[in-house]
Amino acid sequence: MGVVNLARVDERLIHGQVMLTLSQRDGVNSIFVVDDVVAKDKFMKDLYKSAGSRTGQKTIVMTEEKCKFYWDEFKFKEYSAILITKTVTGIYNLVKHGVPIKDLNIGGIAKKGDDDILVTKSVYLNKADALKLKELNEDYGVENIYFQATPSSSSSSLVDVLKQFGL
Repeated sequence: MGVVNLARVDERLIHGQVMLTLSQRDGVNSIFVVDDVVAKDKFMKDLYKSAGSRTGQKTIVMTEEKCKFYWDEFKFKEYSAILITKTVTGIYNLVKHGVPIKDLNIGGIAKKGDDDILVTKSVYLNKADALKLKELNEDYGVENIYFQATPSSSSSSLVDVLKQFGL
C-alpha cells in the first residue's frame, strides 16, 4: 500500500527549490499533482511532468476523480508520494473521500476575494477554507497542518491561523 508522505496546497504546484527540497524527504519516490485543469491540458500536463522529473521522482498528473479512483482501486500502489493541489478544497475533497493524510503543508495561495485575509506571508485564506482545515484536523486525522512557503522559511501553526478567524 502506498502512502502520502506529505500533502501540499500551492497554487504554483511544482516549482523551483521548494519541490527540489521537499522531494528529498525520506521515503519520497513520487509526486502526485492533482488538478483537473492541468490534467486535461496535454501541454500543461507534460510541462508539470517534466518539471517534476527534475526532482528525480516519478511525477503523475491526474484529476481529482482519478486520484480518488487510484486510491480506491490501488491504494496508491507502492508510492510514497508528495500530493499537491492548488486549493484547500482539493485536499479537503480527497481526505473526505478517504485518502489518508497526516502532514499538510499550506504553501502559496493568492488573494481571490474580498473576504480573503493574509494569514501568513504567502497565504490568503477565507473563513470557509479555514473551517475546512479545522475539520480536516479535528475530524479526519490530518494531524500536522502548517503554513510554510518554503522549507527554509518560518512556519505558522493551524492554531495560530485559526485564531485570525476567531476559531
